[in-house]
Order: sequence, then structure tokens, then C-alpha cells
Amino acid sequence: MTLKVISAEKILFEGEVNSVTLPGELGSFTVLKNHASLISVLVSGKLAFTTMDGKPEMMSISSGIADIDNNVISVCVY
Repeated sequence: MTLKVISAEKILFEGEVNSVTLPGELGSFTVLKNHASLISVLVSGKLAFTTMDGKPEMMSISSGIADIDNNVISVCVY
């Protein structure tokens, strides 16, 4: 899967990942390969992901929107 995390100023992360956990408005949720397409509002919390080599990464976000479609997770944070 490809994860793209962008802000108005710059690209925060772009790369291949095994899983992504996002702070959704109704609670955290995890996206794995071949996840159903969806769009979700994100709230303040931790965006966590595991890179293809198994390394866990995490970043704090204040809010945003996530678009999941065809194994591409696009996250716009603000």
C-alpha cells in the first residue's frame, strides 16, 4: 500500500507501508491491504504506520481527512 501524508506546506511522508492506524472521528481504525474504499474525517491524535521493513512510525496530527482507495491512503492534515 502507498501512504501519502501531506499538509498545506509540504509532504510529510510518502512511501510503501504494511498498515496504517488513523484517529477517526468515531475512533481509531486500521487500514490493511485491499481495504474497502472510504473517506473519513480525522481528529487530533496519533497517525501510526508500519513500513515495509516492519519499522513502526508515528506522527501527531491535529485534524484532517483520509481517502482510502485502491491501496492508496491519502491523508491531508491541517
